[in-house]
Amino acid sequence: MTVLIVDDELLARSRLRTLLGDCIQPATRVEAEAANAGQALAWLSHHSVDVALIDINMPGANGMALVTSLRTLPNPPAILFVTAHSEHALQAFELDAVDYLTKPVRLERLQVALQKVERLTQSVRAVESDLVDDFLLIQERGRTERVKVSDVLYFKAELKYLTVRTLTQTYLLEAALNELEEKYQDRFMRIHRNALIARRAVRALEMHHDADEGEGWAVRLHGVEELLFVSRRQLAAVREMVAGAA
Repeated sequence: MTVLIVDDELLARSRLRTLLGDCIQPATRVEAEAANAGQALAWLSHHSVDVALIDINMPGANGMALVTSLRTLPNPPAILFVTAHSEHALQAFELDAVDYLTKPVRLERLQVALQKVERLTQSVRAVESDLVDDFLLIQERGRTERVKVSDVLYFKAELKYLTVRTLTQTYLLEAALNELEEKYQDRFMRIHRNALIARRAVRALEMHHDADEGEGWAVRLHGVEELLFVSRRQLAAVREMVAGAA
C-alpha cells in the first residue's frame, strides 16, 4: 500500500515513517512526505498513492482544507487523519475520512486503520472491475470515452491498435485481441487471426473474394456493409454459429 505523509513537524513525519515500516498487514511503502497542504496538493497533482496520512493543524491551509481540495483530483487517495486533537473527529468523518488517529499513534491502531483502507480499496476495485467488464475505456482526442461492449459489432487488429466498430462509430483501442477474446468469449467469436465478431450481430456467411486472402468465405453483420473474412481454420465453427442463429 502506497502512502503520503503530510505533517508540518519533521519528528512526527519521521515517527509515522518508522511505524509504517513496521506494518505487516498490510505492508506499506512511503512514496513522499509533505510539510504543508500546498506541498501535498502539488505532489498529488502529478502522482497518486493509496492513502494519505494527514495532520489537521498545520500552518496555512489545514488538513481539512487540503482534503476538500483533494476531492477535485481524478484519483484522490483514501484519507487517514493523524492529529494531536480529538475535537475534529466529527468533521473529519463528514469529509469521508476512513479513520481518525490521535497522536501518539500506536502501531496496532495504525494497522487497523490501514486495514480499513485496504478493505475499502478492494471494494472499489471490485465495482470498477464490474464497470470495465461492461464498458471499454477508449482514449480519443485527449478524452476518455466509455463504449458499451454490447454496442460493439467487431474488433479487428490493425497494426498496434484494434478497430472497434459499433453501429454508428469506429474507434481505435490499444489492446490485445487475445485478451478480449478470453474476456468476452460468451459474446464474441474469433473468425480470423485478426478479428472477433459479436455473436448477436451475425447476419450471413457468404462467398467472398478478398484482396489479401483470395477466394473464401466472409461474415456479414447487421448494420455493417463491410464483409469480414473467415479463416479456413475458423470456418466450421462459424458455419455452426450461423446455422444456430438462423
